[in-house]
This record gives sequence, C-alpha cells and structure tokens, in this order.
Amino acid sequence: MAMEENLGHEQRQVRLNKLRALESKGINPYPHAFKPTATSATLSQKYAQLPSDTQTEDVVLVAGRVRAIRNSGMFMDVYDVTGKVQIYTSKEHSDSSVLEMLDMIDIGDMIGIQGTVRRTKRGELSVNTQQITMLAKALLPLPEKFHGLTDTDTKYRHRELDMIMNDETIKTFIKRSKIYESIRQLLLSKGLLEVETPILQAVKGGAAAKPFITHHNTLDMDLFLRVAPELFLKRLVVGGLPGVFEFAKDFRNEGIDTTHNPEFTCLELYIPYMDYNDMADLFEEIVRKACLDVNGTLEIDYDGKHFDLSQPFARVTMNDMIKKYTGVDFMAIESDEQARIEAEKLAVHVDETDDWGHCMAAVFEEKCEEHLIQPTIVMDHPKSLNPLCKTHRTEPRLVEQFEPYINGKEMGNAYSELTNPLDQRERFEEQVAAREAGDEEADMMDDDFVQALEHGLPPTGGMGIGIDRLVMFLTGNTSIRDVLAFPTMRKK
Repeated sequence: MAMEENLGHEQRQVRLNKLRALESKGINPYPHAFKPTATSATLSQKYAQLPSDTQTEDVVLVAGRVRAIRNSGMFMDVYDVTGKVQIYTSKEHSDSSVLEMLDMIDIGDMIGIQGTVRRTKRGELSVNTQQITMLAKALLPLPEKFHGLTDTDTKYRHRELDMIMNDETIKTFIKRSKIYESIRQLLLSKGLLEVETPILQAVKGGAAAKPFITHHNTLDMDLFLRVAPELFLKRLVVGGLPGVFEFAKDFRNEGIDTTHNPEFTCLELYIPYMDYNDMADLFEEIVRKACLDVNGTLEIDYDGKHFDLSQPFARVTMNDMIKKYTGVDFMAIESDEQARIEAEKLAVHVDETDDWGHCMAAVFEEKCEEHLIQPTIVMDHPKSLNPLCKTHRTEPRLVEQFEPYINGKEMGNAYSELTNPLDQRERFEEQVAAREAGDEEADMMDDDFVQALEHGLPPTGGMGIGIDRLVMFLTGNTSIRDVLAFPTMRKK
C-alpha cells in the first residue's frame, strides 16, 4: 500500500509540473467553456458510409476524457458520454503549439480537439488534429487500464471513477433517467400532477418503518425525515387535485443489504375514484412501458432468468400462496393462538404477542416470497398490519392491499385507500398503542391527516413503487448500490 501511495504521489507531482508549465505559457488548464459540435455518436451516424482511407475537409470540435495514448501521442482515444473518438496527430504536419500541448496531456485529462474527419486505412473513424485545448488537467491518475476499478468500496465511494472506467455504469444511470422519464410521461398523460411534499415532518407516518430524527433549532422541536409521502399526498387529493404523484426521496433507519439503503426513491401516486384493482392494472402498464422505453423489448434476462413482460402478471391472494407452499389455510384459523402454533409448526418464528395477521405475514415472507420469480401481484393482506388501507369488501380480517413481486423481491405496495375518518382514527390509536408497547415502526397519530379525511376523501387508489428496485430489474443489476449514484457508506 505504501508503494502505491508513493507512486500516486509521484504521478500527481508530474501532473502538477505539467499544469504549472501550461500556466507559464499563459494557458488556462481549466477554461470557462468549450463548445463541441459533434459527439462520438453523431460522427458515427453522419460518416457511417465514409470509405476507409478517406480524408474529408469537414471541421468538427469534439471533447472528452483521454482514456488511451499510443505511439507517443500520435493516437489518443477520447471518450464522451456517447462513446470513443480516435484522435490522430501527425507530428510531421502539426505546428509547434499542437506538439507542445500533446506533451502536456496525460491519461485522464479532459481535452477539446478541433480537426477534420477521416477514416483510416484500417477503417476507424478519426479526427485529424488541428488544435488541442486543455479543458481540465487531471492531477490524479485513473485506475490501471486492464484491471479497471475492482475495489467495491472505491467503486461506491467514488462513483465518478466507476463511471469513468466502466461503460456499463454510465449506461445504468442513463437508463435510470429514462425510466423516470417514461413513468412521468405515462402519469402526466393520464392527467396526474407531479407534486412535492415535505421531507421534514412533525409526525412520522405513512409506512411501518423506523425513522431518522433530527432537530430544528429555531422551532426547538424534533422532526422526522419522511419514511413516506403518503399522508400529504392524500391531503392534496382531499383538496381536489385530479390525481398526484411524487418521486419521493424517503429515509428509513434500517439495515443495508442488496435491496435496502437507508435513503431510497419511491414513486407514490394517488388517483381518485379508483381502487387496488385499478392500481394493479397501472403497475403492469408502468413496468411494461418503462422496460420497452429503456430496453426496446418486453423480453429481458435478469439474474439468470428470462422474463416476458408482455404476458399478464399473475394475481394471487396471500392466503392462496401460503396454502400452495405450506398447505396451511390461514382463513380457516380463527384465533391468534392457533395462528402462532401453525407458524411455529412451519419453523417460522413469531412472538408470543403476534396476532393472526402478523403470523400470516411472517409465514408468507419466509415460505412464499422466494418462489415469486415471474411478475406476481399478491393481493389481500392482513388488516392488522396496515392502518391506511380499506377493509376488504368481503373478508373483514383482510384489507384491499397488494404487493407486486419480481424475482422474489417486493417491488411496491398498493391499496384501496382508507377514506373513513372515524375508522382511520381508530387504526391510528391502535398504532399508538403498539408504539407505546415498543414497536418503533408503528405509526403515530396524525390529527391533521384525520381532520383532512373529515372533509372528505373520495374513493382513492394509491400505489408506491420502489424505483431503485425497478431500476435494478430493468438494468440487469442485482445490488441496489449499483443503481444508486452514491449509496450510503460507512465513514472512513
């Protein structure tokens, strides 16, 4: 390690010397602007039919990062966001200013080139240098070319290096942006409005999760980083908006693994006069459109499995899944005690205070989730787990809730939203009791939200989709850290 540090220090000093040499010649190594007229992609498209060994008189300006230098600078590979441009500099035909600049260039530098377009005898499209402009002198070397960036800590802590060295990383984040665009276009076309709600909240609500707590000095009060935007979004529907959605940054004080990060993005949307069946239709539509928009196909391979998203997503009840994989019919179990006994028989640990609904959910999580590989919408969940959802219209112990699963992972959550303010207050009171009994994830009483419901919330369908998990699936990544530009890291 000491040898690597010394080498890095020596290389930085060499680059600093070059920077000072540029400045001594009156050249600003960090200019204010440069205006490229072409990219790798536009050059490839425009000159696709240019024959080998052909020189044009077309002058272009290109810019990017130097990733390779060959033959003492005669050839350089310069990368922009669309790909590689080969730069050719003839030492016999270039003036002294170009050659002097060539000596100042290191791998990793950002440069701009003015030159003419040609295709070499070997058929590679190139730009013949007329002028070189230093755009940003890199003082630190890039990771070694052939091994790239293999240290995962550096990869996530210094995403900029990962993006420079790994083209697939760039593609992932371009696709992530396109997924947002796809979803946004769809929801706007349906008449929904994109809105913003508070991240700092006085009451923790909207999801069963342990929050982060901060303190506002002027108000001298504790505030929660939101675990979900749900309650504020539904208040906007009470106010008369035709339907709302938000790409919400949420925060939950939970563990970190391949599908969890303390800071994450969730799409939440609420549409009046709909229920959870409508939300199931919309979930399928969102996933299909996003996949088609970013991948150009509805058939993709992910984690060693093939998915054909053109097929209808399976819709099943939680109880039917449990019966299928364990043989136990929870709807035939009448008491909490018997539910705990059946869970323990299946080697599913439950607490002695867990009720029927918590036992049912625990069995489903441990015995069923891993089997839900193809897109599956799991409907009709236990009522005691969800204080914000309408009671099922035929089964009073259940609520009209579904969770969609793909590749054994939960992708979201949706409800026929609870609109009865009296029922809502009772549910919150039950949550408060659970919180006082030690459940840090239970909701709090939100009097402002209940008051809003007393003014009348129409029948409403609501849904949340984990954007990070959806991006993982649509970009072929199996860790959430690979789709977050800067995942949460332990302090060095």
